[in-house]
Amino acid sequence: MAPELKSDKLPRKTKLFYGIGDLGNAVVNSAIQFFLMKFYTDGALVSPALAGNALLIGKIWDAVNDPLFGWFTDRTQSRHGKRRVFMLFGAIPLAIAIALLWFVPQADRIWTFVWIAATFLLFDTIWTLTNVPYYSLTSELTDDYDERSSLTAYRMVMAVPAYLVGAALTPAIVGLFALQRTGYAFIGIAYGLFAAVALLISAAGIRERKSLAVAKPEASPIKSLLVALKNRPFVWLCGAYFVINLSFAFIKTLMAYYIEYQLLMKAETTLVMGLMLICVTISLPFWQWVSRKMDKGPAYGLGMAVGALAVVLTFFLPHQSTGLIYIVSVLAGFGFSAQWIFPWAMVADVADYDRAETGQQRSGMYYGVWGLATKISEALALAAVGWILTGFHYVPNVEQTSQALLGIRLFFGLVPAAIIFSSLPLLFKYPITRQRHAEVRARLDRLDAAVK
Repeated sequence: MAPELKSDKLPRKTKLFYGIGDLGNAVVNSAIQFFLMKFYTDGALVSPALAGNALLIGKIWDAVNDPLFGWFTDRTQSRHGKRRVFMLFGAIPLAIAIALLWFVPQADRIWTFVWIAATFLLFDTIWTLTNVPYYSLTSELTDDYDERSSLTAYRMVMAVPAYLVGAALTPAIVGLFALQRTGYAFIGIAYGLFAAVALLISAAGIRERKSLAVAKPEASPIKSLLVALKNRPFVWLCGAYFVINLSFAFIKTLMAYYIEYQLLMKAETTLVMGLMLICVTISLPFWQWVSRKMDKGPAYGLGMAVGALAVVLTFFLPHQSTGLIYIVSVLAGFGFSAQWIFPWAMVADVADYDRAETGQQRSGMYYGVWGLATKISEALALAAVGWILTGFHYVPNVEQTSQALLGIRLFFGLVPAAIIFSSLPLLFKYPITRQRHAEVRARLDRLDAAVK
């Protein structure tokens, strides 16, 4: 049994075990974001519009489950803790739900639609029950402004290479099978098991702090949600993150289409994606250093500006194989690396601000709403990609028309970049600065000292 933490400086062992928990999440996320739609359209031969609409229906449940489960974990008490218990007992169901995503029956349109929507809903429910508590630990393992960035960096140093593995291995593994359906089914089983094992190891290696001064949580999840939505810094941050993640979802979903059909570089898909994600990984220490030199909001905005400039360039690349895509990948990976480190640490600071104002530990609710913003933005992008591909007359597995290529180029490059640039004022003016958090921290230290 690991001892209860007595200081804000976290042992390296704690950071490592915490980071392990996201290994499986990252592999699964990359496979879903880069290849799930492509599996539906090119593997299962489902129409893009049908697949997109089914996924959107499956995400409607997010409007309830993320904040609801966040509130529920805030109120949970068990001998395994209020967060770890969900990681321990949700791991195996999560593995099953992940596997089912990649099994689509050969059936009529109605049954196919129901299957995609139902399996995605099941996956999303269990994913939320395990991951909202996991992400909430960012706030609860330490109160320190910089240690939270460090904790997140440890997680991302593990998660980003795993994300790369998911992006790189998925098409390679699928290519080993005679049928795409069979290959993706294998992917679902293997990635599901990996995610479950990683979550169990992480839960076994960390312990939650108990000596926090907190009031009794609200009996109503709606009341807890309304309080969270009155938190001005959180609304500010969540709004910026929502539109940025929407842009990211467009980029990730259309990247495979862009490389294969616009650049005619299908064989190099893994290499291009891999290069970008390698640059994300090696850039994490740089952005952690930047976070010590300036406030998190402006640092986050700076990274997003660099990444957005990179994807703008993709609109102007020629309809042929070109080495310029590798330069763009390096630049995008460097800038977008900031997306992997700052937002999660900033939510933890928001939870501190709330506890200082209300006396309640509402980390679960905040990360629940955060999860809601994440998954709704991604679901909207997935559905929109289906509509866009259909509207621009995309036909799978053939040479695309100029109209179809225009749609892919627009929504892979120019549109996401424009959305990102629109969010930058919110980040550069973000109200929880290092100085503001120090003041909040001083108040919390006084509260916690009274219960020790």
